[in-house]
Amino acid sequence: MSEWLHQLPVVWMGVVIFAATYLVAGGIHAIVATLATGERGRAFKAISPGMLPPLGIIFGLLVAFIASQVWSDFDLANAAVNREASALRAIALLSSSFPGESETRLHALVRRQIEDAVTQEWPAMAGGRATLAMTPAPLVEALHVILGLSPQGDGQVAAHRELLAALENAFDARRQRIIISQSRVNGVKWTGVLLQAVCTLVAIAMVHSDNRQSAAYALGIFATGVALSLVLICSHDRPFTGDISVRPDALQQVMPER
Repeated sequence: MSEWLHQLPVVWMGVVIFAATYLVAGGIHAIVATLATGERGRAFKAISPGMLPPLGIIFGLLVAFIASQVWSDFDLANAAVNREASALRAIALLSSSFPGESETRLHALVRRQIEDAVTQEWPAMAGGRATLAMTPAPLVEALHVILGLSPQGDGQVAAHRELLAALENAFDARRQRIIISQSRVNGVKWTGVLLQAVCTLVAIAMVHSDNRQSAAYALGIFATGVALSLVLICSHDRPFTGDISVRPDALQQVMPER
């Protein structure tokens, strides 16, 4: 699917997809009705209606196959953002074990990381431009600060160990969300499900070629199901793009106070 379509609000995305699907169904109906004369008409009518259920089942299986990837990516994206937020919150809380300049610097770096994620990384992920080459400078600096700490006593030693673990978790969660932001339904899958939908629409038009009104009703019903399936998949295809996308709300909620 085109990038511009994924950027549309869900309502307009639905309007475009439903209009295109009905247009294709109407075109198929008109072409088949025009061709259904003489020998061709008898040949069309001879096609068994029993082939329609298998075609519909195959279309449904293809939709389920694609949807399983889409839902999985969306859930993984949500989980990665929540895990990153939890890790950054842990850093902010554990930094209180090292009061003074270290605590202040770590709080400032956590704030910077969240601000950079919201203002820079999210737009890049939405546009499919985010890569692992993007360096999280605040997290790198926080690593240097934590490694430079000199823990005193068992409490600070334990806090220092947990700080490093939380920072590693933040790095890993960030990597995961960037990787997931590059996930999308590939062209082969889109081509397969669209061709199957067209084949089923053609078969419906042929089976009902002797009655244009019943053909129009049957085509309209199936086209509605096709369009609805495409809208659901397309609106969730890019986890960080469009109206229905993973937002940085969880990160903003754990931003330390100044």
